[in-house]
Amino acid sequence: MPRLPLASALASFAALALVAPAAAMAHPKLVSSSPAADASVAKPAEISLTFNEALVGPLSGIDLVMTGMPGMANHKPMPITGFVAKAEGKTLKVKLPRPLPAGSYTLKWHAVAADQHRIEGSYNFTVR
Repeated sequence: MPRLPLASALASFAALALVAPAAAMAHPKLVSSSPAADASVAKPAEISLTFNEALVGPLSGIDLVMTGMPGMANHKPMPITGFVAKAEGKTLKVKLPRPLPAGSYTLKWHAVAADQHRIEGSYNFTVR
């Protein structure tokens, strides 16, 4: 009879060993953003991305590209520079040197949390 409790304990330990690494290996997920994906907004002076877990600041950031400008056909993508992304807990904040001009934009983000895996995503928005 002592084998049954031992087998049960081993099975419980094995199940826990399978579940625990999955929780520890979670990756950051974008929860909300401002401007939001596919939004049309007034000229923003700041961009804010909120994730489901705390970020590693120096390893997280964004790339911002103007992909279209009103009145210009075949506008070539124009990278927006001159800003610094700063992680504050679960939020990545970008203070722009000046409000974004009217046009369409693609924001590409990369986030690193405690598991040290770089997760990337992107979305578009429009400034009116």
